[in-house]
Amino acid sequence: MSKRRRRQEVHPTLHKVKEYIYILLGSATVALSFNLFLLPNKVASGGVSGISIILNSLFGWEAAYVQWALNIPLFIAGVMILGKVYGARTLIGTLFLPFVVYLSRNLEPATLDPLLGALFGGIGVGLGLGITFRGNASTGGTDLAAQIVHTFSGISLGKCVAFIDGLIVVTSAIVFDIESGLYALIGLFVTSKTIDLVQVGIGNSKMALIITNQQDEVRQAIFDKLDRGVTKLSGYGGYTDDERPMLMCVVDQTEFTKLKQVVRSIDTSAFVVVMDAAEVVGEGFKRA
Repeated sequence: MSKRRRRQEVHPTLHKVKEYIYILLGSATVALSFNLFLLPNKVASGGVSGISIILNSLFGWEAAYVQWALNIPLFIAGVMILGKVYGARTLIGTLFLPFVVYLSRNLEPATLDPLLGALFGGIGVGLGLGITFRGNASTGGTDLAAQIVHTFSGISLGKCVAFIDGLIVVTSAIVFDIESGLYALIGLFVTSKTIDLVQVGIGNSKMALIITNQQDEVRQAIFDKLDRGVTKLSGYGGYTDDERPMLMCVVDQTEFTKLKQVVRSIDTSAFVVVMDAAEVVGEGFKRA
């Protein structure tokens, strides 16, 4: 049994409360980023928020009203057409985000530089969406529209999302100007990368593949000195075709130097391949 402290089980009620906090916090972050960065700079970087920016500029319609008017029918259509029960979590995100947009509509813009608006607006929206996704929900909008198109057309979901967001960006370039469309593309790109960062995290763990003729000794040393698990993988030498099993071990970045020292102290000719581990979930690392 590992000497590390075992993961504490989270009470189901507390887990649900945590998910709802994620949804509210994520939706609020998206809404504030929208009013502080995207709307004042007319950066329509996809989604229902992008549509609301375009319609606000053309007709002066309140952005929050546009988002409610689009989100609610899309949610209902998603439930009816796709036959899925999205549940209270997604409905909360669908309704709460425009609510915060409405409440914060009179805030002073953080910047009137469209490039800064696209960059920081994209980061804020990506951060908010990533947090919302961690609550096992979404903010609805064009994601549901993409799923409907995917169901009837057979086109991959990723392509449907890219097509809808791309259409909004092109519309932005036509309604405003080419530069606005380019800024919208920057915002869309930054958003997608920030979502990945929030979902997966920064790779602060290392995965090592160790090929050594003294497997048992190395494995035991890792157990004793690092208190980390080791997985034995089957492998064969490409030149000799001899069986060469590998040891796989994942450690924190702060433990990597010690891992190398442990391996070298036993087998100086060991072959070690190291790579970043973007996300590690399990005992000794973060919770699922």
